[in-house]
Amino acid sequence: HSSMRHVSPCSVSLRSHTCGELRPEHAGEKVALYGWVQYLRQDLFVILRDYSGLTQVLISQDDGSLKEKLGELTVESVVKVTGTVRRRPEGQENTNMPTGDIEVLAENLEVLNTCRKLPFEIKDFVKKSEALRMQYRYLDLRSTRMQQNLRLRSQLSMRMREYLCHQHGFVDVETPTLFKRTPGGAKEFLVPSREPGRFYSLPQSPQQFKQLLMVAGVDRYFQFARCYRDEGSKPDRQPEFTQVDIEMSFVEQAGVMALVEGLLQYSWPPELGGLSQPFPCITYSEAMRDYGSDKPDTRFHMKLVDISEVFVNTKIEFLKSALGQSEGSIQAICVPDGGVWNNVFNFVLAVRPEGTLKSPLSKHLSPSDTEGLLGETRRPLLGKLRLQCAELLEARGVALRDPTAFHFLWVVDFPLFLPKEGEPGSLESAHHPFTAPVAQDAHLVYTEPLQVRGQHYDLVLNGCEVGGGSIRIHKAAEQLHVLKNILKEDVSVLSHLLEALDSGAPPHGGIALGLDRLISLMVRAPSIRDVIAFPKSFRGHDLMSQAPDYVSEEDLKPYHISVTWPPAKTEEK
Repeated sequence: HSSMRHVSPCSVSLRSHTCGELRPEHAGEKVALYGWVQYLRQDLFVILRDYSGLTQVLISQDDGSLKEKLGELTVESVVKVTGTVRRRPEGQENTNMPTGDIEVLAENLEVLNTCRKLPFEIKDFVKKSEALRMQYRYLDLRSTRMQQNLRLRSQLSMRMREYLCHQHGFVDVETPTLFKRTPGGAKEFLVPSREPGRFYSLPQSPQQFKQLLMVAGVDRYFQFARCYRDEGSKPDRQPEFTQVDIEMSFVEQAGVMALVEGLLQYSWPPELGGLSQPFPCITYSEAMRDYGSDKPDTRFHMKLVDISEVFVNTKIEFLKSALGQSEGSIQAICVPDGGVWNNVFNFVLAVRPEGTLKSPLSKHLSPSDTEGLLGETRRPLLGKLRLQCAELLEARGVALRDPTAFHFLWVVDFPLFLPKEGEPGSLESAHHPFTAPVAQDAHLVYTEPLQVRGQHYDLVLNGCEVGGGSIRIHKAAEQLHVLKNILKEDVSVLSHLLEALDSGAPPHGGIALGLDRLISLMVRAPSIRDVIAFPKSFRGHDLMSQAPDYVSEEDLKPYHISVTWPPAKTEEK
């Protein structure tokens, strides 16, 4: 990036150069390097490391005091080396090392701090358990990969800020972390206050504030927002995470989508290849029909196909019985190079309206899969099957998905409301209660809410949701109707928002991008933990500092709280 040209990592520093920057043209220069001891080779060499790379330091065999210091050194100690750069002798160059053409002939070596015996080596090839990586995170972060991930994240965030502020006139506004409970949505963390029985909530997103800023006339707001959700131990979710939060006044859906495409194109690291625009866009019903998922992985085809027509006169019993039912159908997944499968007919599924399916393929699914799947509607079941087929094929060596490809996709025209699970007759928001209906469906909000499509758009990357947003309801009467009559929420909790909408609210809309998830896909990390400096472990614990921690009764007194301890035998510490 052009903005990276004038980087000076040695400004206001004790060092003259970093460990990764010396080249043959520096030969003859006197240098001062600081870093960590990566390797000790015989009594001759020290390989010195910092974030930027490695330098080979040669210890003169005639210098007794230097050799003595070398004998006392331990790996990962912090040292200062002063000396002269010289070309390595012919035939001793190391082409795998950017600094492999030179070495530094040490004149002095000062040990700034010695290192104890570490729980694992700081070498990129050393496999370490996840628990150890979390417990000693400050050591894990020394690895090349984690350094690269954090630096890429920093550069991407900087480019995003430049694009929003300098090219599109956005204002960066911080919103409160101590807020109050919001109806619907994810579980929130509570923070006690010193007033008896009164609690703050940590916001799961700045949704209300971003809308209030539009009412305030800020026009274009963004924030790298910390968000908090108490979701227990959902895999690959973090209790605190970062959203690139965006809201604009006087805009339509197409405008928000164009802005996000431009934002990603501008901030996308060139080494990952270019992004083509505009991103493809499909409707929710197309996504469910063709992929059985509202966040389809479009890196491979294998769409779901309805082949009921072919089997109208079938004699095959399980197919016949499925077609005999009112919403029964026969679906197939079209597999490239079916020769890999001994029997392509494994893929013919008889789908019954109650959600059961019969297929020879069901033996490939574990019982827990099929049990879990039967409770769901039929399309997501087929969508999961499509992804499992892809995994099975890839496990057998079929190159189905290009590991270097980035397939962005917009999904639009979601239903505005969904039937609430476990509560027949009740409805919930598919996105959140503030999403506006599609203009053509606005009248249906009062008569047939389940038929209404919302102005909600999701951004999907390689089958993962990386962003979601909507055009908002900007009229108080419409918002009140949705909250009170459709969702049956307690509207008093949102009285401030309803009053704001009644005070001259501009039409507005926005989006939030999940920054951790986006970056983890960009660097192909196995978990979002690999792009967060200090993440929580599976159960929301910090294995390094042992948070959450116990608090004494004395400390709880000002909050008028006491702990009800469960009986000893069930207690999980």
